[in-house]
Amino acid sequence: MESGPAIFAGAAFTIFGAGLLVWTAARVMHRAPVAHGVSPATAVAFAIASGVVFLSLGVWCFGRI
Repeated sequence: MESGPAIFAGAAFTIFGAGLLVWTAARVMHRAPVAHGVSPATAVAFAIASGVVFLSLGVWCFGRI
């Protein structure tokens, strides 16, 4: 009964984290801004850190099943 919410949360966090990392990589490769009005280095660092945190949280949720 408890595995249903864990699977949903793990999938949501993992997909969002992976998507954020792929999107950030695509923006950096095309030399496009990741966030408007922010230093490019700060925006890339924050986006990568957020993507890794969400991806790790998703993996942790899957590990709780």
